[in-house]
Amino acid sequence: MGRKRADGRVVEQVGTGRAELVPDRDRAGSWTLLLDGAPQSHVDLTDPTHLEFEYVRRLATAIDLMAPAGTPLRLLHLGGGALSLPRYVSATRPGSTQRVAEVDGPLVELVRRVLPLPPDPRLRVRVADAREVLAGSRDGSYDVIVADVFAGARTPAHLTSVEYAAEVARVLVPGGWYLANLADGPPLRHARRQVATVRSVLPRAALIGDAAVLRGRRYGNLVLMAGRVEPPVPELTRRAAGDWFPGRVVAGDDLDRFAGGAAVVHDADATDSTPPPPGLFAIGS
Repeated sequence: MGRKRADGRVVEQVGTGRAELVPDRDRAGSWTLLLDGAPQSHVDLTDPTHLEFEYVRRLATAIDLMAPAGTPLRLLHLGGGALSLPRYVSATRPGSTQRVAEVDGPLVELVRRVLPLPPDPRLRVRVADAREVLAGSRDGSYDVIVADVFAGARTPAHLTSVEYAAEVARVLVPGGWYLANLADGPPLRHARRQVATVRSVLPRAALIGDAAVLRGRRYGNLVLMAGRVEPPVPELTRRAAGDWFPGRVVAGDDLDRFAGGAAVVHDADATDSTPPPPGLFAIGS
């Protein structure tokens, strides 16, 4: 059982490290989840449509544009955290079938206890490895697969290969979409290789991110949207430009140049994603 500090934080050792749930002093009913000091999720228990992290807003924007507003979708979330995006989908697309694969069972229990989910019988969380869940899923069983998996602030190697991407493609419906949170910094070697790897099986893609990150000037998050049909680039561009922190969309020839001949990753040579710079997430303890 975790301990609650005088400042309201809940601190607990979970399977993947030291978890902290920190109340948001600027927004009542809101919490930030940190794992080993790295921010993982932000949840507003009173308004699940409020998304504090910009990369989560970009994931949500992509989902918003996949079907008319309110239309239920079938989603598989690889990585759970505090379940910010599943909560958002439950609120904006009621009736959606959502499955969440989260490898850290103690983290799931902590989130359920401190940040309870609203009742939704179509939202289920399974404690399991993301790739194992993919392997056990039927062909064409999901409209959307969202990958946001980090261990020690890095995406595990077995979720970066073309063999993994092929499983994603198999499980998606023909018109379905894969969304991935890619964290990287200069010279963006990981992000470029992931674009090349995913596009080798899901060729139509767009990359959304902060201009400084896309130019390789700083570490940050990029959202990759990939499928078998053309992504809604004009709408993505408009929404990204209108965000609190405006972003850019890279697609078509520009995305070809971004990948720049990067090699496709295979299981045999896969590595964890680029670690963040030391001290990037340093906050008061």
